[in-house]
Amino acid sequence: MNADIKRMLETIRQEARLTAVYTGRAQFADKVMSAMAEVNRADFVPQVAHSQAFTNSPLAIGYGQTISQPFIVALMTDLLDLSPDDRVLEVGTGSGYQAAVLAKLARQVYSIERIESLQESAASRLNQHGFYNVSCRHSNGYEGWPEQAPFDAIIVTAASASVPPALLEQLKPGGRMILPLAENGLYQQLTLITKNAQGETESKPLLAVSFVPLIDD
Repeated sequence: MNADIKRMLETIRQEARLTAVYTGRAQFADKVMSAMAEVNRADFVPQVAHSQAFTNSPLAIGYGQTISQPFIVALMTDLLDLSPDDRVLEVGTGSGYQAAVLAKLARQVYSIERIESLQESAASRLNQHGFYNVSCRHSNGYEGWPEQAPFDAIIVTAASASVPPALLEQLKPGGRMILPLAENGLYQQLTLITKNAQGETESKPLLAVSFVPLIDD
């Protein structure tokens, strides 16, 4: 493991401890940290940003979109409590980095991106680096991926004023969804949605975050 990755992992550990009062997670699962170590973030950022690939900050990837900071990627992944046989829906493929981390932990990842050029480049990048258990689709994330539903877990990497109803419907009983909600239009809260065996959902706001908006078009 190179020094840049080691520093990135240590920063994630420090941030986890500092935010534990909000997230309830003072440390992340070993398998999540292993996935963060194994997926080379430099492979998912633009060439001009390679020198910043392992800093704990979001980076621009074009089209007004960003790749999330490593701590947020690790946190959102950890909160899903994934099992090896899980099928995960991701809304907002971006560069493909979050999908690659999820692919290390789940059986299959279905990832949706509304910007076609980003979707095509992410699909190519994921395939190039051997993430063959990720399926990418150019589509509106509000509608989910009904043909592949239901999902054990859903992750949304863009902020919405409310939880898209289609995503709630496509979440399995016993499943978990993590997404940023901006109910007042500006202030975003990373929010965990759980669905019990009877199909009833519970929402728990965790941490203030800043994501690009989820567009419904």
